[in-house]
Amino acid sequence: MAKLPVSRADEKARIERLARWLDARFTIPGTGIRFGLDSLIGLVPGVGDLAMFAPALWIIIRAVALGAPAHLIVRMAINTGLDLVIGAIPVLGDLFDLGFKANLRNARLVSRWLDRTGDG
Repeated sequence: MAKLPVSRADEKARIERLARWLDARFTIPGTGIRFGLDSLIGLVPGVGDLAMFAPALWIIIRAVALGAPAHLIVRMAINTGLDLVIGAIPVLGDLFDLGFKANLRNARLVSRWLDRTGDG
């Protein structure tokens, strides 16, 4: 049986759901500070941030597949690159991950672009 194609709205929802898991799934009790798997796995020295590059890259690849313009893809790549490079710095990178939330930024970029084009 052939798989039905995923609509652009469904793809947008998948991107947003993954971004929330990566950047804002959990809350530090009593603080309102949200964090996700990116912050947790990023605590593992050397490999944590590199491992979290794969799902971040998936978000960019999905944006390309949706037909996002080059300038949007470049902004997303910069967000992801900053997250990877700065996130790899011990302690400072972990704090940066808590505040920057590159995956949520990228999901918002895709969402706004889809909303403007009338496809989201």
